[in-house]
Amino acid sequence: MKKTLLASAALISMAGMANAGTLPAGWVGTGGYGTSGPDGVVTAPLAYGPDYTYITTSGGIGGVGQLSVGGTNGSTVTTNTFSASAGETLSFYFNYVTSDGAGFSDYGWAQLLGNAGSLTLFTARTTSSGNTVPGFGLDPLATGVTLVPVSTPIIGGAPAWMPLGGSSGACFAAGCGYTGWIEADYTFTVAGNYQLAFGVTNWTDTLYDSGMAIAGATIDNVVIVSDVPEPATLALLGSGLLGFGLIRRRGA
Repeated sequence: MKKTLLASAALISMAGMANAGTLPAGWVGTGGYGTSGPDGVVTAPLAYGPDYTYITTSGGIGGVGQLSVGGTNGSTVTTNTFSASAGETLSFYFNYVTSDGAGFSDYGWAQLLGNAGSLTLFTARTTSSGNTVPGFGLDPLATGVTLVPVSTPIIGGAPAWMPLGGSSGACFAAGCGYTGWIEADYTFTVAGNYQLAFGVTNWTDTLYDSGMAIAGATIDNVVIVSDVPEPATLALLGSGLLGFGLIRRRGA
């Protein structure tokens, strides 16, 4: 029954399906992602707004955005590389939005990527009761992560949000809705170079899409900016310094 329901909805609204869009400088994405402002159930973030980055399973790619529990199609975005010291705090805001409900538990997540591997900071998952974060059957909150507010029940109803594409304004059973803006904070215990990654995925099928809005991404209230030169940048820098040396020699 579910597939028949969404097949009709998708035909009605194919023109509204999300495609890959722009991202903050240095960020990369796969699948459905972009930048937007207040739209439908997603208002301006509590800070660093009114625009925000989003990822969505609408326009998602098979096998992308999955954790160990699997899934079908999804999307990811990853920030530029940044450095952090022990004791510094990473902060950002997120808003999980889903048109899917009971029995079809789509999910989203945030991970910290570093030299020691990946750390799942939080998960969010469709549920008809209780908190969406951490997602049931998924990784718990990582040690050192706090959420504001701590309670994260879904705000029920068919969520109208353009990044959901043909699923905007649709709802399959109890559990669809949105969390509203939630602040996530993580205190680093080890200094190093890191990236912050976000993902969303459909689960079991590819119908009734889900997504996540993201805003902020700061280290001790300073917006994340890449301060670790990429290899190509280092090579150009080296060439520039070499050229400068040659000019000085010729002028000597």
